[in-house]
Amino acid sequence: MRQLQFLSTIPKVIVLNAGEKEGDTEYAKTLETSLLDRYPTANVLMLCGKIEMDISQFPEDERGPFLKELGIEEPASNRLIQTCYQVLGLVSFITVGEDEVRAWTIRSNTNALTAAGKVHSDIERGFIRAEVISYKDFISSGSMHKAREKGLLRLEGKTYEVQDGDIINFRFNV
Repeated sequence: MRQLQFLSTIPKVIVLNAGEKEGDTEYAKTLETSLLDRYPTANVLMLCGKIEMDISQFPEDERGPFLKELGIEEPASNRLIQTCYQVLGLVSFITVGEDEVRAWTIRSNTNALTAAGKVHSDIERGFIRAEVISYKDFISSGSMHKAREKGLLRLEGKTYEVQDGDIINFRFNV
């Protein structure tokens, strides 16, 4: 059916902009339920555009207390990006150099060799191994040096399936 390109087979993300008033939120929840009945495979996200605009205008250090006061765990923009990545089948991995940290977007189920080619064709051609650590392990360690001491860095081969949030140092020889 994919070859026929029916609209019914296209993944859907529906974003509802609810107002700040309690009645607006209740109406949006009712609308969300009816949309899920009509499009059972759709991803429905509810947000308040006004609050999201306010969050984006706060300085980074003031966002946390504002979100906590409103009872919001994270901005809706983060949830929207995560949902779109999931629907599109994308993941990100991170490379770290002396002067640059960069995130690369690839399709999920991509192997390390193909991911290396996303960074540079020479890295793919001369691929030896990928030195990998998950983002969570890196944050819990505090530094790459401490993670290495704890044995959290691992060497992976060409067929390793890159996971979302992996921090990768590609070893290669051209």
